[in-house]
Amino acid sequence: MTCETASETESTRQLEILASMGRDFAASGDIESIFSTGLERISAMLNAEGGALFLLNDNGDKLVCHASFGPVDISGLTINATEGIVGRVVSTGVAEIVRDVSKDLSFNNTVDQKSGFTTRSILCASLAIKDEKIGAIEMVNKHGGDNLFNNEDLKLLETLAASASLAILNARMAIELVEKEKMARELELAAEIQKSLLPLDGDSDSPVAGVNLAARVVSGDFYDFFELQDGRTCFTLADVSGKGMNAALLMAKTASLFRCLGKEAPYPGNLISRINAEVVETAARGMFVTMLIGVYDPEAGTVRIANAGHEPPILLRSDDTVQSFTAGMPPVGILPDIGMGKTPEETIINLDGGAFYVFTDGVTEGYIGEKELGAEGFIKFIRDGKNMAPGARIAAVAKHIKEGSSILRDDVTILVIDDGAAFIKRKQINTNAKKSMHGDKSNGESNPDAPNGEGEIAKISVPAVAESLKLIRRAIESASGNCGLGKDTIQDVVLAVDEACQNVIRHAYGGVNDGNIILNISRNAQSLIIEIRDFAQRVDLQKVRPRDLDDLRPGGLGTHFIKEVMDEVEFKVPNDGLEDNKGNILVLTKSLK
Repeated sequence: MTCETASETESTRQLEILASMGRDFAASGDIESIFSTGLERISAMLNAEGGALFLLNDNGDKLVCHASFGPVDISGLTINATEGIVGRVVSTGVAEIVRDVSKDLSFNNTVDQKSGFTTRSILCASLAIKDEKIGAIEMVNKHGGDNLFNNEDLKLLETLAASASLAILNARMAIELVEKEKMARELELAAEIQKSLLPLDGDSDSPVAGVNLAARVVSGDFYDFFELQDGRTCFTLADVSGKGMNAALLMAKTASLFRCLGKEAPYPGNLISRINAEVVETAARGMFVTMLIGVYDPEAGTVRIANAGHEPPILLRSDDTVQSFTAGMPPVGILPDIGMGKTPEETIINLDGGAFYVFTDGVTEGYIGEKELGAEGFIKFIRDGKNMAPGARIAAVAKHIKEGSSILRDDVTILVIDDGAAFIKRKQINTNAKKSMHGDKSNGESNPDAPNGEGEIAKISVPAVAESLKLIRRAIESASGNCGLGKDTIQDVVLAVDEACQNVIRHAYGGVNDGNIILNISRNAQSLIIEIRDFAQRVDLQKVRPRDLDDLRPGGLGTHFIKEVMDEVEFKVPNDGLEDNKGNILVLTKSLK
């Protein structure tokens, strides 16, 4: 009866240890401390002098001691995966009793020699789940009796090792799950930050628009654009090599550099050179950025681009013909001097009412079913959608690629510069100007062929925006030439009128596109007379007086120039029935003699 009770008590102790180990592994996030606690309990149950827990590293070629109990601490000890008695047990998966280690050639006595500890016998069991090898538990030198482990000890250690193996595997899976959840949250935050770096959606009919679809949570592509003070638009589209967080971080840096430096030096070649210099200093080895930077001038209908290793952009002209433009330099982040001793190459493209597309290889290499979209497929799609608004058109392309494949293989990013609306506006302005200069009745009679050439030459009404200045300059140049002024004088008059009209746009209207400028050009026998009429608030003449030429600071010198070039400069108050304090007339007179 006593014997049975002792046996039952021992079994109960074993079950309690197993249950306790399981609870400890499940409850604690500190897996290393649980190793130490569990190992101490196992050593106590087996009445061992010491013990150690070895785990295989990630590569499976080394065994590392993660916990140690006894007079000698060997935590951190690393041996080859096949070395010693532990390595043999891990390799074979068979538990062993080595009663006399001096008779076992596999025993490594290096630790004994360094520590002075004497290992007499070893009990070792493998840690494994099915075919997955984890490591081994090793016990040394049993206390009491003959100081030798027996077969019952071996069976008990195998049982404890099986429980420990399962607990270790569960703990690792729990840690991996926590790490994955943490990474997922970090990726979501990174994706939000990335989206904040992209420009806000503009008006549905804006000529500049972009779209970005990330193949993963974060993207290695980006695009951006912003309007410069002179009415032009600076834009970029880039693709960072690689995937994941490293690519996303390099993308964020490059995007920030573009927006920061682009406002200081909006010239594509110089800008891409400055960005390259910054990226080269800090980019991880092997990473680079294919990047296209450009400036769109709606007044001239042109884009000026610099292409650093990016996909050739496409110009879809208004007649549906297509032209592509190859890169002129290597990607950003490879060479310290991207221009290789020269000014980075720029290309000027006349849009003439066409649409300019910049895109990443995720577009042309996007799958529709089992087939890549390809360049021809992309061109067909934008041709078919040319009557759609620019933003809606490229969004439709991106949606087509996303829905046409089970999974995006790469990020999809497209930027479009659609010159169609600006082309129509330029054409209308030029048409109105021609009518005015040839006597269109709606804008007043022109009489360049009257005796002595006297009378009204042209009357032009244009929006008070920078795009109108080109037309105004043409009109003044033509009128001055018809009046017989010399080339240098014509240039001076053109610049003086241009300065006056810029003052109207910037100061009278405050740069807000909500008014018009009427230019009335006439002549008499002695003079060319140019009246510039606006409909803004009445100006304070005290504020438009020129500064002292010795006062060297920005602003005010344009008024000096106008007075120097023109023979007479006079402000008039309109008397055409408008409400009080509305409108100004500046009369500029140039002698023809």
